[in-house]
Amino acid sequence: MSEVYASRRTRLRERCNAGGSAAALISSPANVRYLAGASPHGAVLLLGRGEDLLVCTGPPDDRPGGGRPDDALRVHSLSRAGGDPAVAAADLLTARGGDSLAVEEHHLTVARHRALRSVAPRLRLGDLGGAVEQLRVVKDEEEISCLRIGAEIADQALGELLESILVGRTERHLALELERRLVDHGADGAAFATSVASGPNSGRRGHRPTDRRVEEGDFLTVCLGAAYRGYRCEIGRTFVIGTSPADWQIELYDLVFAAQRAGREALAPGAAYRDVDRAARQVLDSAGHTEGLPALMGHGVGLEIEEDPQLTPAAMGKLDACVPVTVEPGVHLPGRGGVRIDDTLVVRPEADGGPELLTITTKELLAL
Repeated sequence: MSEVYASRRTRLRERCNAGGSAAALISSPANVRYLAGASPHGAVLLLGRGEDLLVCTGPPDDRPGGGRPDDALRVHSLSRAGGDPAVAAADLLTARGGDSLAVEEHHLTVARHRALRSVAPRLRLGDLGGAVEQLRVVKDEEEISCLRIGAEIADQALGELLESILVGRTERHLALELERRLVDHGADGAAFATSVASGPNSGRRGHRPTDRRVEEGDFLTVCLGAAYRGYRCEIGRTFVIGTSPADWQIELYDLVFAAQRAGREALAPGAAYRDVDRAARQVLDSAGHTEGLPALMGHGVGLEIEEDPQLTPAAMGKLDACVPVTVEPGVHLPGRGGVRIDDTLVVRPEADGGPELLTITTKELLAL
């Protein structure tokens, strides 16, 4: 993997040089991990013309899933407790004669930015913008393999839950059980806070589990994800509890399923982000569900659970091959409940079979 990390840093260095900066300071943890192989707590990566440095508050630890720093990268640990690696990196650059530094302004706090200027007043600071995030959009096959394994773990945890008795258990209890099962099956942990929503709560995006108990006749929406070697996937399913679905539940489920299928089928290299959103959204719009729809019908996944691209009505840009995204339409009817169906897929050309579905738990409307 050392060659992979070196290649990533070289591509970023070329962007920096083209923008007029001789060095770059990477402070976003996901971006540090992408370029260095690990992101110890508080660490920053200093990219220079010569040697690159991973600046840490102390020796990197061996946290499960935390990654291992690239062997070709020198690690510089601060000599005193309480120091700021970003400030130390700027000081090191100045001592080496550096005169310009591109920083991630979208990640640095105002206080940290002022501290950089204070320790290195002659250093010309520029904005690196989202350069690393742009590099991260297209994944290599090793990254996709990590996402694939994470999806398998999430599918397995969800499948086991569906075989247990659900009536009478609280949303909070079910969410905690799912997160335990993720770890039991080899995940670093949950990719995000697991959502379990029952009855009138179902179908809500980002619902936080409550002490409401699952009842017969409820819609039950579950959204979870596994983190594996730092990479995060997502799956969401909706079921009916303890009885045959009511007519309105079947109708609503079939509608969201049709929207999700339309979004999945729109995934192809060269497809506009907004067109994927439109494909799913217009199915719901045509059925009269124009209010309360999610702001986006999907998003990229990787070292963060929600990253570029954003599949929204106003999104600019087009999909490339090997970009993993979610497609996750949902409808929530206040006071009644709703449906959400969410998959993680990888954009592939038609010649390679089209979009690769990573999350394979059935999308049939099951009565549990």
